[in-house]
Amino acid sequence: MTPKRKAEHLRINLEEDVAAKGVRSGFERYRFIPRALPDVDFDSVSTTTELLGHRLGAPLLISCMTGGVSEAQIINTRLAWTAQRFGLALGLGSARVLLEQPEVLPTFDVRPFAPDILIFANLGAIQLNRGVTVDQCRKLVEMLRADALVLHLNALQEALQPEGDTNFSGLLGRITTLCRQIEVPVIAKEVGWGIAPDDVRALLAAGVAAVDVAGAGGTSWSEVERYRMNDPVRQQVAAAFADWGLPTADALVQARQAAPDATIFASGGLRDGMEVAKALALGADLAGMAGPFLRAAADGEDACNTFAEALIDVLRTVMFATGANDLAGFKANPRLARTGMDGPTDIEQW
Repeated sequence: MTPKRKAEHLRINLEEDVAAKGVRSGFERYRFIPRALPDVDFDSVSTTTELLGHRLGAPLLISCMTGGVSEAQIINTRLAWTAQRFGLALGLGSARVLLEQPEVLPTFDVRPFAPDILIFANLGAIQLNRGVTVDQCRKLVEMLRADALVLHLNALQEALQPEGDTNFSGLLGRITTLCRQIEVPVIAKEVGWGIAPDDVRALLAAGVAAVDVAGAGGTSWSEVERYRMNDPVRQQVAAAFADWGLPTADALVQARQAAPDATIFASGGLRDGMEVAKALALGADLAGMAGPFLRAAADGEDACNTFAEALIDVLRTVMFATGANDLAGFKANPRLARTGMDGPTDIEQW
């Protein structure tokens, strides 16, 4: 059943309108304050950064998406080529299927195409409540030659799936045990509805190395699941959650306030380089995208490379135009204003 579901998810994400309805990522509420005299040489502007002991060409994550079916192998290979070319982090799709059908490993295994990048293996956190052990998590990381393990938190999606796993009781304790015993960093992420500050603090206390707030405003997995349903009652239930969740910008700001020194990723509804720059200015250490990269990769290797290059070029240009020649300087003085109906509301500080 798992490979069939993965194939359905991939098709639906590419063919249907599964964007959140009635909620946006929140980045549209912010504008950069330009510097007419940036006092920076554009040629010296660098987007490089360090994360989890790895050097990245830009603070960009191609977020966890797919695997387990033949169509995913093509997508993942193209994404890996792009990540290798530009020095980006890459998250793989949920690897639970590898525990049941290890023969599908080639649809996930991108290390031969991207020997130098930061790769995240990925597993639904709920699987820890379904009997998946620390040793099995370790095996997944080893099979994929990954550098870290992402645990995705998708309670609402599981509640809407006919085949969903919904017993989340005691899960935090099992996450704590995994973090203590596994040798690689563990990252906790939502799947598009955001992580509130109290859960951010709890996950960090459990020992995760980073939290991806993965807020609302992009792909809605309640909408994805709605397209899989034939039962009209379940379709109505799923439709009720089309605007569910914390907008990504709000989740990011709240997470950074709750955990000033933590490693925080921001994904969920980021669509272009300007929104990547805004996420970094609001406190993200890494900005993640899934849907836009999926669609670019579906169009081919050149399209995927072009999309990534444009993201990085926009980020570099924003940094230059706000007077920063590296990411540390950019984040220390972000020159970002929240806007109201009539324009910027807190621009007076400049």
